[in-house]
Amino acid sequence: MIIRVMTLFPQMFDATLGSSILQRGRDKGLLDIACINIRDYSESRHKKVDDYPYGGGAGMVMTPQPIFDCHAAIKDELKCETKPRTIYLSPKGQTFNQQLATELANEKELIFICGHYEGVDQRVVDELVTDEISIGDYVLTGGEIPAMVIIDAVSRLIPGVLSQEESYQEESFYSGLLEYPHYTRPAEYKGLKVPDVLLSGNHKNIDGWRRKKSLKITMERRPDLMETVELSKTDIKLIAEIKNEI
Repeated sequence: MIIRVMTLFPQMFDATLGSSILQRGRDKGLLDIACINIRDYSESRHKKVDDYPYGGGAGMVMTPQPIFDCHAAIKDELKCETKPRTIYLSPKGQTFNQQLATELANEKELIFICGHYEGVDQRVVDELVTDEISIGDYVLTGGEIPAMVIIDAVSRLIPGVLSQEESYQEESFYSGLLEYPHYTRPAEYKGLKVPDVLLSGNHKNIDGWRRKKSLKITMERRPDLMETVELSKTDIKLIAEIKNEI
């Protein structure tokens, strides 16, 4: 996958993109990620990228010229024949979730526009942006951190980026449920024991225990997710058991 990030602060991405799973994905040639400084494309003598908003109001707005030219340069580099999937990080956007991450992971290339100040000139959104995405109902100082969140979530879904496909298939939200608890050695620590079923070697019972725990945790913490999960007959029986235990 090819990812290009348009930002005023490319240095913010150095640690995130150069560490752990993302770096391994880049080393394998599975991820081609680069950050481009929007300021480099400003035609202003002093490389100015913002101005006062028409109609008055607090703060500054990022001007369209540097963004349009930066985006055009990326399209030329990537030889895009069609309008590339271009994401603007905005609190007004669609809320990011695992389903959207899976959708974006199927794209050949993604371009992220990181706004700052009071955001970008609306003409950028109208002409260049295909998706406005928010990572939650709160306001951050810029689009860089949301871009990192989405890049991380999407990149790990690219085949081969993770060492084992199961590493994400059983995680929270992938199946629609929150994930079951994990335990490792030792079997007892400070009087706290690992559940016997996990030590039994009976994989059928272990799978049943894990599914029941996932259902219970989701029911308790995110009951809204239960409305969209496809439940099997076994799930329905487990839910009944959970309710009887409450």
